[in-house]
This record gives sequence, structure tokens and C-alpha cells, in this order.
Amino acid sequence: MNDSIGVLAINFGEPDEPTMDKVVPFLERIFLQNANLEPDESGRERARQLAEGRAPGLIEEYEKIGGSPLNRQADEQAVALEVALKARGRNARVYSVFQFTEPSIEQGVAQAREDGVDILVAVPVYPICGRSTTVAALETVRECLDALEWRPGFQGVSGWHHAEAYVELRTENVRSYLAENGLDLQDPDTLLYFSVHGTPIKYLDEGNRYDRYVEEQCRDISSRLGADRYGVGFQNHTNRRIAWTQPDNEDRIREASARRLVVVPISFMHEQSETLAELDHELKEFVESLGKELHRVPVPHDSERFTAFLADLVETLVPSAEGEAAGGAAYRGTRGVFALDRCRCAPLEGVWCTNGSRELPPSPYARERQAAS
Repeated sequence: MNDSIGVLAINFGEPDEPTMDKVVPFLERIFLQNANLEPDESGRERARQLAEGRAPGLIEEYEKIGGSPLNRQADEQAVALEVALKARGRNARVYSVFQFTEPSIEQGVAQAREDGVDILVAVPVYPICGRSTTVAALETVRECLDALEWRPGFQGVSGWHHAEAYVELRTENVRSYLAENGLDLQDPDTLLYFSVHGTPIKYLDEGNRYDRYVEEQCRDISSRLGADRYGVGFQNHTNRRIAWTQPDNEDRIREASARRLVVVPISFMHEQSETLAELDHELKEFVESLGKELHRVPVPHDSERFTAFLADLVETLVPSAEGEAAGGAAYRGTRGVFALDRCRCAPLEGVWCTNGSRELPPSPYARERQAAS
């Protein structure tokens, strides 16, 4: 069996130029996708209002970091993945597509159809499954397939943060940074700190398990590093007057007694404005204003181990040359075993998850509300 495989490597995307005519439409698409967070507002009108209000600050961030490298790094990652799959004998083509910039998911699906792809695999490159990222991206793929009335063999993967090979590579990335910079997590004045992209509480109330995935990801990495103490805070974008995950980074860091913070941005697999501007500039200035030091661990976007991990995920989702069924069964890749089950956060036809079969404790926000009642 040598079916033609098309892989949609899906990322968030950021504008290629820090200009109003590029940034405003980009932000408008983001706000419009999440319009249900303010159901009483006019969706498109409100999205435009929010976009125009946020654009000047985001343009300033892009200018400060010399432009976002996200799209370039994602494209390079897609090329590396295609090379890896072809080296394994797969007739594969990888399409680097983005939720909020071009080439879009719609364009990627249309191109795959034009190229005569037999099997289409959707891989959102988000470490932790969130409603507005992973789930929304997979929903868009399904909508595109329906709109085109195209029925290739479709498989998608949603959550994969808990996979052993991924936890190991993120752990080793932190360990290498500590060694290179002479930092010791056993020093009581040094704190391992996870900065996490925030999410609206509404999405957690609707069943998304992002907050619980965050809890276990931080715990797993800390355990492997032998760190008994660690902190967790969220990068919340408070454009809308709604409840977000807590605590905010500033609140959590203000109460930390340690003088040195080793910051790990576990929500990202690329450098972008949220890492290069929000962490390396804004958060660093805040930390230093408290008389503390910020040491930020780079994102391992070009890791060969991560490329191999993504290739393993893709191979889990497509039939083997021996005719083994794709999805739903354990698959032994070159760097671990993936046991896939139906996704709970994105219950769509053909979408699988490494977390689907796992029961998790209640959301910490649900626990807080239950305790208060």
C-alpha cells in the first residue's frame, strides 16, 4: 500500500508585516471565531471593534521583536516532517497552513484535493488541546471537506501533550538550558516556572480539558527534572470582559519568594509574539522591577526529536503497508507507543486523541465552584 498522504500541519499564524492592513484583519478573524464568548454582542461588528483596539499594541510588539518568526518556523517544521515521512517510505506531502493567516486551512484542503491526496491527516501543532486552537482547527478541516463534498480517508489528531516521547523532549530541552546557564532547580532561590497561554473559563465549563492538561504537563516535566517546587501562571488576553484561567503571571510571580525564575512556555512549539514580546520583554521588565531575574527557556521548534515525534503521530493515523487499521489501537513508533481513542474535546468523525481513553480529575475551576456552593 502506497497511498498518497497529505498532512495538514496546522498552526496559529501571525501577520508577515506589522501594519494595520495586515494586523487588523488577522485579529478580526480571531475575535470573530470566538464571538460566542459575548453572545449578546453583534459578532462581526464587535470583532472589528476589538481588532482595531488591540492592533496598535500588537504592531508595537511585532516591531519590538523584528517581526514574528512563527510562520517561517512552522514552514520549516513542515518541510522537515515531509522529509522524515518520505525517508520512512511514505508517499507524503505536508502542507503548512494557518488558522488566521495564509495559506489558510481552506486553501490547504483545496490544494490537497487538487494534488489527488488519498489520505488526509490533520495535525494541529499545539502541545495542549484548547478549544480555540486545536478543536477549532479540526472543526474547520471537517467544514472544508463538507463544503467541497470531498471524502478522502480522513484522520485527525487532537491531544498529544501526555505522550512519553513529547514529555521527554520538553524535559530535556529545559535540562539542557539549565546546564548551559548554570542554573540549579535545587537552589531554593531558583524556581521552575511554567507560563501558560490562558483560556476563557467558558470553554472549560463546556467540557474542554485544557486546564487539567496544563496541570499534568507541568507536573510531569517538573517530576522528571526532580523539581519539588514549581510555579504556574497564565498569559491572559483580557480584551473581552470575561473570566479567564488564573492566576495571571504577574500575580503568581509577585508572590513567589525565589529570586530567579526559569520560565518554560509550554503552550507553544514556535517562537512568536507571546514568547518574544510578552515574555522576553513585558514579563521580563515586570520581573526585574521586583528585583528578580527571568531566564526564559527557548521553544524547541527545530528539534529533530520533535520532527520524529510528529512523524510517529502521522504514521499512527494511516494504514501500514501490512494493512493494519489506523486509529484506535496501540502503535509502536520509533520513539514510543501511542494508544489512540476518540477525542473528547473534539468529538468529530475521524479525530483521535492520546487522551481520549483517560479519565481525569474535575477541572480546578469546577472544584472551586463546588467548594463555594
